[in-house]
Amino acid sequence: MTQVSSRVLWLQVWGLAAVQGAIALVWVIYNLYLIALLEEFGFSATLATGLLILENGLAAVMEPLMGSLSDRAQQWIGSRFPFIAVGIILAATCSIAIPTIAIFGLRSPILRWLMPAVLVAWALAMTVFRSPALSLLGRYALATQLPQAASILTLVGGLAGALGPLASGIILGLGPMVAFSIGAFVLLGAAVALRSVSPNQQVQAQANTASPTQAAKTSHRISLIALGLLLGAGVGVGLGFRLLMQNFPKILVAQGVTQPSLIVGMIFITLALTAIPAGRLAVYWGNRTAMVAGLGAMALLCAVMLWNQPTWIAVAIAIAFGAAFSLVSNGTLPFALSMVPPDKGGLGTGMYFSGGAIANSVFGSFFGTGDSLSPTVGGITAAIAFAVAGLCVLATFRLRQMKR
Repeated sequence: MTQVSSRVLWLQVWGLAAVQGAIALVWVIYNLYLIALLEEFGFSATLATGLLILENGLAAVMEPLMGSLSDRAQQWIGSRFPFIAVGIILAATCSIAIPTIAIFGLRSPILRWLMPAVLVAWALAMTVFRSPALSLLGRYALATQLPQAASILTLVGGLAGALGPLASGIILGLGPMVAFSIGAFVLLGAAVALRSVSPNQQVQAQANTASPTQAAKTSHRISLIALGLLLGAGVGVGLGFRLLMQNFPKILVAQGVTQPSLIVGMIFITLALTAIPAGRLAVYWGNRTAMVAGLGAMALLCAVMLWNQPTWIAVAIAIAFGAAFSLVSNGTLPFALSMVPPDKGGLGTGMYFSGGAIANSVFGSFFGTGDSLSPTVGGITAAIAFAVAGLCVLATFRLRQMKR
């Protein structure tokens, strides 16, 4: 492990951003093809909902587990990269297996039943490396500079996420073999990019006046209340964003918008374009203050989007959503890392992602694909979810005061 006297290790941050962008891209591909692949094998579309519920339920356990195991690996061997490498190789292998089964499985009843199993295996492989990888951000920037460093991840992830609403036709036109192969090679390329920038480097701490004995004791103190608030924030953000993505297109169609995907795509484009300014603002305001402001703005916008309005106002709302979500997206990893001791970053990151997985699993269990949910109920529920997430972040201010 090498310590470097710098506030942000930008080269390592960009390597990590490559992994974040790859994760976003392969999930776009997976979600676009999931139902089509299952229906091609004669399965009903409801199986897709069942698989997503199962995947998210397992991810709720796997994310903090893999993050915690990577924390131990960091202590024992000085690196989390084995988890990242193994997880990416497994995910890339499953990415190639999915279209291969799609080609040959129709000829064999046995291979037909492998498709759902491989889809679940792919989703689980993604949980092996996401928390270990993204928790590395805590090593690449001082605590005060983490939102600015995270803005690079938001920028790359936002651009990759925009391919879902803006380029779905092109991706589906490639066919599963080409699309999943691209995803596999992008994942492997991201792993190589991260490995090439010395991922075990770390910024030098500003000051460490505690004795080694005191530091050892402090490093293992984990607040269950802090983990609960972190999990609650993850649930709120995950559920709110899921409902937003479900309801905003339906509201736009009801208001006569002919190309709702373009307006929804503006959320991701704005998210990417405002990421760096939002990161600077979070450094100036404080990360948690910026997150509360972003979550409050998104809750308000969820209510505003229910009103009937002309297209140009809908575009303005989409842009406002993207700008507000930049404050939230930039802040999530720094927030998660701040809620746990420095040597438990993988656990903290995994707990936040676990909250998002719980939200998606609960959503699928109660609402299925969400088609039966009215835009009004969905919009109000999304506003409540973002507000609850904001309250969880607010509560951590009080928790911090109690520790002093």
